[in-house]
Amino acid sequence: MSSIADNIGSVTRRIQKATLQAGRAPGSVHLLAVSKTRPPEDLREAFAAGQRAFGENYLQEALEKIEALSDLEGVDWHFIGPIQSNKTRQMASAFAWVHSVDRLKIARRLSEQRDPALPPLNICLQVNINEEESKSGCTLDELPDLVAEIGELPNLSLRGLMAIPDPDQPEAGLRASFRKLANTLKQLRSDHPDAGPLDTLSIGMSGDLEVAIAEGATWVRVGTALFGKRPVKS
Repeated sequence: MSSIADNIGSVTRRIQKATLQAGRAPGSVHLLAVSKTRPPEDLREAFAAGQRAFGENYLQEALEKIEALSDLEGVDWHFIGPIQSNKTRQMASAFAWVHSVDRLKIARRLSEQRDPALPPLNICLQVNINEEESKSGCTLDELPDLVAEIGELPNLSLRGLMAIPDPDQPEAGLRASFRKLANTLKQLRSDHPDAGPLDTLSIGMSGDLEVAIAEGATWVRVGTALFGKRPVKS
């Protein structure tokens, strides 16, 4: 059975190979370890293997892990799950990144509740790229106004876009979804040069990271390939 360290090495090599094949600069794609439901001991093992960025979906679980691992220096905490407006205060102070902002109300609360003494909170706008009823995210049509308005908020750094495309579509459809998001980001960067860096595409997971990297991913969110299958809840 592979260790977490072995899995990190394997996924890192996949990322490096895909980056090279896409003709992109080495180091331009970052690994976000999706650690939801994993015990702190697993994250500690990943940290010992060199992993620094961890993505959490559930706020209370994440806060408990942040406390349990507070002795580790250099951990980069990312929130990647659905956001409830009544939980933004703790989120604003505990995380370096929030990938799943999908409406102006949430962005405003995060900006207001972020301690100005901290670095600006990096945020991505989650896009419902395939317009699935079961998925969170804004539409492509809503993006330009959101980017313009969020770009005016203090204490935030608007980094880019995040999406979770329909995993059941064929590879051609998946590739088209990623490409559409990449082209959208490029257009937003051109149309709104002062809104923020707009340098980030948070796309790709364990099964499709090569396709995502070929289409411009800068963060790939990987859980199963690092930690194994999540235990079935009883």
